[in-house]
Amino acid sequence: MPLTRSASHTPGPVRPGPGATAALAPAAADVRAGFWDARREVNARISVPQGPGLLESAGNLNNLRVLGGTAEGEFQGGYPFVDSDVYKWLEAASWQLAQWAPGEGGEQAERLAADVERIITVVADAQQPDGYLNTWFQLLKKGERFKDLRWGHELYCAGHLIQAAVAHHRATGRTELLDVARRFADHVDSVFGLPESGKPIDGVDGHPEVETALVELYRETGERRYLDLAGYFVDRFGRGLLGGEAYCQDRVPLREAVNVEGHAVRQLYLLAAATDLATETGEAELRAAAERLWEAMAATKTHITGGLGAHHDEEDFGDPYELPNERAYCETCAAIASIQWSWRMALLTGEARYSDLIERTLYNGFLAGVSLDGEGWLYVNPLQVRDGHTDPGGDQSARRTRWFRCACCPPNVMRLLASLEHYLASTDAGGLQIHQYVTGTYSGDVAGHPVVVSAETDYPWHGAIGLTVDETPQDRPWTLSLRIPQWCHEYRVRVGDTTYDQTDAPVDAGWLRLERTWAPGDRVVLELVLDPRLTAADPRVDAVRGCVAIERGPLVYCLEQVDHPGGGLDDMVIDTTRPLAVKHRPDLLGGVTTVVAAGHRRQIPDAGWWPYQTAETAETPAAGEALELTAIPYYAWANRQDGSMRVWLPTS
Repeated sequence: MPLTRSASHTPGPVRPGPGATAALAPAAADVRAGFWDARREVNARISVPQGPGLLESAGNLNNLRVLGGTAEGEFQGGYPFVDSDVYKWLEAASWQLAQWAPGEGGEQAERLAADVERIITVVADAQQPDGYLNTWFQLLKKGERFKDLRWGHELYCAGHLIQAAVAHHRATGRTELLDVARRFADHVDSVFGLPESGKPIDGVDGHPEVETALVELYRETGERRYLDLAGYFVDRFGRGLLGGEAYCQDRVPLREAVNVEGHAVRQLYLLAAATDLATETGEAELRAAAERLWEAMAATKTHITGGLGAHHDEEDFGDPYELPNERAYCETCAAIASIQWSWRMALLTGEARYSDLIERTLYNGFLAGVSLDGEGWLYVNPLQVRDGHTDPGGDQSARRTRWFRCACCPPNVMRLLASLEHYLASTDAGGLQIHQYVTGTYSGDVAGHPVVVSAETDYPWHGAIGLTVDETPQDRPWTLSLRIPQWCHEYRVRVGDTTYDQTDAPVDAGWLRLERTWAPGDRVVLELVLDPRLTAADPRVDAVRGCVAIERGPLVYCLEQVDHPGGGLDDMVIDTTRPLAVKHRPDLLGGVTTVVAAGHRRQIPDAGWWPYQTAETAETPAAGEALELTAIPYYAWANRQDGSMRVWLPTS
């Protein structure tokens, strides 16, 4: 399959239309070395190529072949949404193909392209003549099409098919999968609508996803009816069509909501769609709702890792400040949905705080979901695993798993890593904004003129980011905007031969803005001070009162039992009066910077058969032997051996 576009010219997953009201436009980036290049290389070399084999063994592809008449058998997979795993993998593979210009990638690119072409054929052969496509209802629940919107996931699967098709079209210029997706979208448009429209079904899917996909299909094709259909679906949530449950965002209309609630992934996909709609239509009420709900989520329902979801039961948000540790759900898909939504908010508003949360989530709550070797996965991402933990196995395991019965997370991770370069930078009429720091190049159009800036950095291990202007108009000024992370309280910037600190170069709403008439070869060096720090939670977070967490730069740290022989972690106490030390360990976990702290084990009196005492008679645990506590980046936990882990450390 010939590739027709190079990565630097391929639009990403979000491409606001020509009439969009977004403050910023996505810019191109090329990640060439460093932290994220290494993670993406594992994704490209290990994770993505394994996808077809795993989808074969789980039965997803055979279901489609049975429909296409090239295989026999019964439905396999156990869930009505198994088709979506195929589509997410196709999206990941398409973004991966976009990394290679024609003639690049060698045998790896050829094999991946062949797999994509083969699976697209399988998908196309399974589609009904009227455009409908869902193996669960075509094989197992015949005659029940669109009758179980609460749990059926038909439109959810359609959404992932559309997103895969848009990615494939943008990566290759080919239309085979886009044609399949448009036929399905056209079918959906023919049957869903308000009662007065004359269409037979007034309803929404129990799992939002098709809404944001339809917006992107509108952006790709220019057909307004796809945007209108997305708007219809978003507007109909909260109208009681799904029983009025908060779980599926049906308790209150989105424009009236005051906090995020229900199933975390469902909520965030719906809000991403609302933000897309606000971007394209300019509707102020919808934008205000998105801003209000994002602020409520970030302030009251987000874990320090960026993880989201307080309950294993129903995979949902809890109450404000209900942020447990060992029972934190923090589904990997929820972290991905958070990144996708926050990126749309960053583009719509131009505000840096959305990319602050993206950074936190990328390096912690998201990246923990995949093992360092790219072959093991976490569906849930707790902040503590207790001593003597009995693991339930399956999708809720705190141990890395090869694949899941509900395999939504692995291909979701693959597609985000494969498209990561599209979440790093943006442009507007006045300049280039760098949201995330990588070694590579950032390029975009500024008022009709190409701008290219290259970067070198060992971030997040070191805070220096060297930037060189490679291409620029030399007859007019423009602004290079560098995001100063919310956690960073000390920075310096050198422009040419002049150095400024935060008093000389203040931050404007999270951005350090450098405006001048640039020339090729101009140098900027930004230095973010990465001193390790102890972080305390809002006192309303009962689960971690009296505890602190260790952070350094964008990374959240944790203790693992394997680094502390002689006992578990439940009795560990950190000494907050002693300084934290930094030690880079190239030999550990692929090369990480650890943080070393002082602490001790509590000597807790034996409570006998009843572990409670009156407050007056309870003995204060004595400090036991002094210990050196070794903290590793949270994203790297569960890569060595099973054992306890904790992020929040008691101070007494």
